[in-house]
Amino acid sequence: MKKQLFCFLLAGTLLAGACTQEEPKNPLLEVQAKNEAVVRQLYQHFNAHDWAKMAALYSDNAEFLDPSLGTAPVRQSHADVVKKYSELNGVFPDIHDDVKAIYPSGDKHVIAEFVSSGTAPDGSKFYLPICTVFTIENGVIVRDNTYYDNDER
Repeated sequence: MKKQLFCFLLAGTLLAGACTQEEPKNPLLEVQAKNEAVVRQLYQHFNAHDWAKMAALYSDNAEFLDPSLGTAPVRQSHADVVKKYSELNGVFPDIHDDVKAIYPSGDKHVIAEFVSSGTAPDGSKFYLPICTVFTIENGVIVRDNTYYDNDER
């Protein structure tokens, strides 16, 4: 009887241990979650108009492909980023990005779909759907490829 009780307790302990073991961690999913968090933080700072905190999420030599900067990639420092968005904020004091979806891709990219909107001092409004592909290395954004219709009709 003692032997059967011992076997029963041993089996129960082994089963309980098997049920409480954590799933093996997926390193790619962990990196993607961290990268997504960087991008979500960027939009929080953008919507708070905290350009210095937003700029700090980029490397100080980040590459931007953005229609507002021309047709070729441009390197921007933190100071350049702060200046650009401060000027934009001056034209549209209520500028806001409404994030529609964020898609982590691989171990370095995050794609964001959002709508930027704002009101100029003369009351004119803009509403612009945008897609940005971020490249993130070592926890900072090193490349920002932004796409939107730049056709001024």
